[in-house]
Amino acid sequence: MTGMLFTLTFAMAAPFLALMILLPRWSWTARIIASPLIVAPVLAGYAALVLPALGDVLPAVTSPTLDGVRDLLGTDDGAAAAWAHLVGFDLFVGRWAWLDSRERELPALVMAPVLVLTILLGPLGLASYLAVRGRWAGATVTPAPVPHHLG
Repeated sequence: MTGMLFTLTFAMAAPFLALMILLPRWSWTARIIASPLIVAPVLAGYAALVLPALGDVLPAVTSPTLDGVRDLLGTDDGAAAAWAHLVGFDLFVGRWAWLDSRERELPALVMAPVLVLTILLGPLGLASYLAVRGRWAGATVTPAPVPHHLG
């Protein structure tokens, strides 16, 4: 089952990534990506991997040591769970960046490589989007007003 879940993890995220990258202006893309539930299949796979192994996982994450994390990730279950964790978060971050870029009217051709980088090397994709979003001409979003008691 572990191998099957590992294989399915990216396959569950790929359709959503393809919509954002290949069909960014299609009306159905916006409708589908608007839901944070697009990550639910990947999260279900993660849960199916982690919950049966909770006795091994909890010690490694509540009191992490390099040896403990390495030992956990060195198992099939640990590596598959880590992969699902990464893909789920990368998809969620890619979704956020895509939605934010639409508000800021960033061109789809700018976002496509950012989204590819996000799914392949998550934190570098996020960093690239954060760099692009504030510097793109016309990338303006009206900031939310500060409540009087805070300002």
